[in-house]
Amino acid sequence: MQFALVVGQKHEASPGLAGHCPGCGQPVVAKCGDQRMWHWAHLRKRKCDRWWESETPWHRAWKENFAREWREVINCDQNGERHIADVRTALGLVLEFQHSRLDPQERAAREAFYGNMVWVVDGTRLKRDWPRFYKGTTAFRQTALDVTHRVPCPEERFPYEWLASSVPVFFDFAGDGSADEPEPARQLLWCLLPGRVDRYAVMIAVSRQMFLEGAMRRPQIIDVTERLNAVALELQLELQQQRDKEREEARRHAQWRSYRNQQILQSHKPRRR
Repeated sequence: MQFALVVGQKHEASPGLAGHCPGCGQPVVAKCGDQRMWHWAHLRKRKCDRWWESETPWHRAWKENFAREWREVINCDQNGERHIADVRTALGLVLEFQHSRLDPQERAAREAFYGNMVWVVDGTRLKRDWPRFYKGTTAFRQTALDVTHRVPCPEERFPYEWLASSVPVFFDFAGDGSADEPEPARQLLWCLLPGRVDRYAVMIAVSRQMFLEGAMRRPQIIDVTERLNAVALELQLELQQQRDKEREEARRHAQWRSYRNQQILQSHKPRRR
């Protein structure tokens, strides 16, 4: 944990400090060594939140973009279940930063618990994820909407555990910055929207600045329903135009065949002498 309660106030870990976990109230100790980031750990080596994972520099760097009071916020449901959100903004948007692999059942449980949330996923955890995704961008189909793409065969582009997510998933392929890649596309966040339009997934590319501004100023970074409906309408019009084109081509082909048949009949008529 980045924060603990010291005399009732949120404090970051510092040598010699003792505090209490804001989630369970148990004693925590400040871990301030040279090998890992400074953090708080439960004195009895227990986790009060089964969803909590050890922080990496990538986690901490993302969280530092947000106000102190928005970080590591306790959330409770009507049954008294408590979990610590990485970030919850003043407008109620929860952001969870995920580095390690996540079981799909736990992912679904966390989405159901938080409701209004987005994931930010470290896309550099597995070396194959970025090359696979980047290769697949050649198949992306740009829509008329700004930075919005239709993605065929999404199971070939993304880690399978995120394909069925019910909330937006932002993939961060730049990671902690240690991946030195020339592609500007790697510096963008690639958002996989929940749901499908026909057989396509819908993806939006946003800059980090746009993402942070949206997270801080709006209850939802992206209006998912509006975006999916717009893509569906565009696809419907595109398919209608394709059908109209095919009908027109069939009509012209029928006219040509009729004309050719008439020519053949004329050529077989006996000539008058």
